[in-house]
Amino acid sequence: MRAELIGVGTEILLGQICNNNAQWMSERLAEIGVDVLHHQAVGDNEGRIADAFRLALSRADVVIATGGLGPTQDDITREGLVAALGVRLRREPSIERWLRERFERMGRPMAESNLHQADVPDGSRWIIPERGTAPGLICETAEGKRVYVVPGVPSEMKEMLSGTVLPELASLCGPSALVSRVLRVTGVAESRVAELLDDVFRSNTNPTLAYLANSGEVKIRLTAKAASRAEAEALIEPVAAQVVERLGDRVFSQDDVDLELVVGRLLRDRQRTVAAAESLTGGGLAVRLSQAPGASAFFCGSAVVYTEEAKRDVVGVSQETLDGPGVVSEECAIELANGARRMFDADIGLGLTGAAGPESHGGKPPGTVCLALSADGVVESRQFQVPGDRASVRRWAEQATLDLLRRFLEDAG
Repeated sequence: MRAELIGVGTEILLGQICNNNAQWMSERLAEIGVDVLHHQAVGDNEGRIADAFRLALSRADVVIATGGLGPTQDDITREGLVAALGVRLRREPSIERWLRERFERMGRPMAESNLHQADVPDGSRWIIPERGTAPGLICETAEGKRVYVVPGVPSEMKEMLSGTVLPELASLCGPSALVSRVLRVTGVAESRVAELLDDVFRSNTNPTLAYLANSGEVKIRLTAKAASRAEAEALIEPVAAQVVERLGDRVFSQDDVDLELVVGRLLRDRQRTVAAAESLTGGGLAVRLSQAPGASAFFCGSAVVYTEEAKRDVVGVSQETLDGPGVVSEECAIELANGARRMFDADIGLGLTGAAGPESHGGKPPGTVCLALSADGVVESRQFQVPGDRASVRRWAEQATLDLLRRFLEDAG
C-alpha cells in the first residue's frame, strides 16, 4: 500500500512550525508495512489544497492530511477536499448535536463558527474526537482509494491515527511490516562509506541501504519489508553483518545509539572516570559526556579554558607551549588533557583546542582541530582540518574526541 501525507497550513511554508506530524505518521505507517512515498505541504488556499489532494490521489492508495479542520476562516481543508473529490459539503446533524453538547458540558458558549466543524463531504465517514472539537474525516473514491483528514494539533492527530486510521490500514494491508535499522559510523566520510559499500548497495533491494551524513558521522539505514517484524529483521541481519565487516571499528553503534551513550556505557563497564579541558568546544564535550544516564559515576567534570591565560592559570599549560607551538597545537591539547586529568583526579583526561572560525586563530586556519587523550602510560593526540561553519567544526571536534575515547576504551578491554 502506497501512502502520501499532506500537511495543510501556511505556517508550515513560512517556517513558523516544523511538520513533526509527518515524521510521526511516517514512522507509525512503516510499522504496519505502509510505504510512504511522498510528503506535501500546502498553504491555506482552497485551490492549492484541492490540487494537493488531486496529485496525491493520482499516485497513492491512501492519503492522510493534517490541519485545516478548525472553526476559523482559514480552516478550509474540507472545501479543498470536496473540490478535489467532486462532491458537496453537508451539515451533519449528529456532529452538530455533539458539538453543542460538548460546549455545554465544558460550560462555555459555542461560537456559530464552530458549526463549520459539522460539515462533512457527501458519502464520508467521520471520527468523533476525545480531545478538541474537530472531527476527522474518511472518504473513499470510486477507484477504492481512501482519504483521511485529521486535525493538525499533534495530540488530536495521534489520537485519531492510533484509534482509527492505523488499525483500519493495518487491516487492509494484512500482515506486513516495514522495519529500519540504523548503523552509525564515525571517522570516515560519507563518500568513502558509499565506496566501501557500493556492491552491497547495488546487490540489495530488500533490505535497501541509504546514507545520511552529519558532522563527523554517517548513518547507514537498512530497511526491509516482510510479513512480520521478525521476518524483516531477519532480512536485515546478514546485510548489517556485511556492513560491519566491511567498515570495521568505524561502526560505533548497530542500533542507532548516540556516540556519547556508547562511550558512557564503556566507561561504566570498565569502571573508568574521565575529565576534560575544552577551548574550541566551549563546554560542548561536557554536555555530551553528561547526557548518559548515571554520568556522575564516570564523568568528573570539564574546565572551559578559552583564553591563553585560562589555559595557563587554570589547567597548567606551560608558557613554553603557549609561546612555541601555540594554543592551537597538539602540544597544547596534550597539556590540556594532562591538566584535566590532574585537576579532577580522573583516570582519563581529554584536551580540545582549535580554530572554529571564521577567522584564523593561533596562526592556524579556520577548521583546525587539535585533540588529545591522557591516561596511565598513554598519550594520544591528533590534528586535522575540517570544513564548515563554527557549529560544524565544533561538532566535528566533539565527535572526534569521543571516538578517540571510545577506541581507547575498547582497546583497553
